[in-house]
Amino acid sequence: MMGRLALAAVIVAGVGWFIALRPQVLGGPAAYILVSGESMQPTIRPGSLVILFRQPQYAVGDVVAYRIPPGDPGAGLNIIHRIVGGSAAAGFLLRGDNVASSDLWRPNPDAILGSAQMVIPGAVPVLLFARSPIVAASVSAGLAAFLVLGFWSKGRRGAMDAGAMRPTSTTRK
Repeated sequence: MMGRLALAAVIVAGVGWFIALRPQVLGGPAAYILVSGESMQPTIRPGSLVILFRQPQYAVGDVVAYRIPPGDPGAGLNIIHRIVGGSAAAGFLLRGDNVASSDLWRPNPDAILGSAQMVIPGAVPVLLFARSPIVAASVSAGLAAFLVLGFWSKGRRGAMDAGAMRPTSTTRK
């Protein structure tokens, strides 16, 4: 009974993640930014994980992330800053809370990954540790051992149970 309940909980959590938190690269609504710089302090500290969602429109005061356009130095990097001016048509003017000057780029709404909806302080070191090769290899080896030993023990238990249930005939002539 507990096994079925745990399986149901895992399925519900998986479906919930798929609907609400699936990354944009997988067709989902969420974007994830690992903050490494200090430009958004004290609002967002280095080492935080920020979860963003696309919005129908953005306004002054929103904390948003965008990707540096191709051809520019740092192309492809993500920047998370606050909208301090501009418009959707002309491009937004962005600046970090801990910076005196505005960004060089003026992203339009299509270039914005989303606005910050959740900040998880201190998550980056944990995520980087979890993504390390030694942890991935250990988890994979543990899962493989669990599956192999689980099937092996079921197979042996089934064989022993079948042997125990076999009738023995001791006919004497």
